[in-house]
Amino acid sequence: MAALWRRLPQPGTLPAALARPMGRREASLGADLGAAVRVRFAPSPTGFLHLGGLRTALYNYIFAKKHQGSFILRLEDTDQTRLVPGAAENIEDMLEWAGIPPDESPRRGGPSGPYQQSQRLELYAQATDALLQTGAAYPCFCSPLRLELLKKEALRSHQTPRYDNRCRDLSQKQVAQKLATNPKPAIRFRLEEEAPAFQDLVFGWNRHQVASVEGDPVILKSDGFPTYHLACVVDDHHMGISHVLRGSEWLVSTSKHLLLYQALGWQPPRFAHLPLLLNGDGSKLSKRQGDIFLEHFAAAGFLPDALLDIITNSGSGFPENQMGRTLPELITQFDLTRITCHSALLDLQKLPEFNRLHLCRLVSSETQRQQLVTKLQALVEEAFGPQLQDRNVLDPMYVERIILLRQGHICRLQDLVSPAYSYLWTRPAVDRAQLSAISEKVDVIATHVLGLLERSETSLSQDTLNGELRKLSGGLQGTKHNIVMQLLRMALSGQLQGPPVAEMMVSLGPKEVRERIQKVLAS
Repeated sequence: MAALWRRLPQPGTLPAALARPMGRREASLGADLGAAVRVRFAPSPTGFLHLGGLRTALYNYIFAKKHQGSFILRLEDTDQTRLVPGAAENIEDMLEWAGIPPDESPRRGGPSGPYQQSQRLELYAQATDALLQTGAAYPCFCSPLRLELLKKEALRSHQTPRYDNRCRDLSQKQVAQKLATNPKPAIRFRLEEEAPAFQDLVFGWNRHQVASVEGDPVILKSDGFPTYHLACVVDDHHMGISHVLRGSEWLVSTSKHLLLYQALGWQPPRFAHLPLLLNGDGSKLSKRQGDIFLEHFAAAGFLPDALLDIITNSGSGFPENQMGRTLPELITQFDLTRITCHSALLDLQKLPEFNRLHLCRLVSSETQRQQLVTKLQALVEEAFGPQLQDRNVLDPMYVERIILLRQGHICRLQDLVSPAYSYLWTRPAVDRAQLSAISEKVDVIATHVLGLLERSETSLSQDTLNGELRKLSGGLQGTKHNIVMQLLRMALSGQLQGPPVAEMMVSLGPKEVRERIQKVLAS
């Protein structure tokens, strides 16, 4: 801290690195967009990326892309005690998985780096120097014990805990004396009584008299690391951020940040605070729920586009809600002025249906379908491995046929390796007793089906097979069509329920159907 005091600028000046001018911004959003749009997603790597973070990142991304701007990932890792190993990498991995990769980031680099706050400490020290020089900030020598006692006393009195500004008016002599014994004090920002009003692009005009309800906040901790309030202001300025789109929990803090901009002589960006994303019952999304992290959805086989679709349908910012929107459509339709102040309710029970729609869209694309074939081959290998009696089930043409036949009926590709579809990959163990319990005419039905398969004029299409199977049932006196279908379904899949028998036969192919029916006759 002694070095920090020696670096103080001359009265009335700012360090050169802090004095970069920014153009005057008009009050309207339309006027703002005349300059380059630069937005940022600035999570703390104290945990992995979850749905709430994805939504904030997505709105920043589509706003940037709609206006040919830049989307920046900045990691706010100044709280070194709470960092989670692997979280920083996970955040960027998941943004790439979701299809909304940053233009600038710790991994990709860029002109405004470094993109981790722990590597930008010199900038925060320079800003603090400037604030100390003008008297907008001051050193605080209060011990953690004293601050904790203040907090406990306020809570005991049913009051909001706040710092009592004890060190605010220390004389230069008192400061010098205290620095001699405590050369690394925290630095606090002197809150002004009159906070500036600002027009939030979502919540409209706001003004929060933070000085009347809060004590002066710490902006630089004794370890040289900044708090969020200083770091976000300094970084947004130096990175040329034009618009800050962040959660509404920061709305009240914006007045504090504007006071910092004012004290530093900088023009602030425009602010748009996004309403909270809540569970369908109105409760908060909790990070303690393991199932709100993106890794959970990726592992469960949900598509990125389905997640982007459902979280935008759960809020506002678009002319209307419609299922099945792709990312390019979200970018085209997005309108920041349509975001409302109301919290967004997320009903994850609808996610499978969103996923079904997006899966069908992928199947309809030749290129995307081949990628699905490769993924399903890997899933089959993983799920069944040594159980595969015939590895021809991994043949791309067979796998593609399964996907085409079941599209619209499944919600996730993983569904096709669930127990209900195991018959597609392994031969069922069915004994004669199971079939005889359905009908005594096992041999008759099996023989008729084999004859049907051997007739050269028979094409294994579903429509043709359905007609032929009805003819077969009609020729069996005393045996209803549904009994014939139950018996064949059991013989082919070992299950009493499942897709239509004709579809099963088309899926498996004539050679495999013949082998399974012959097995019935031989048992």
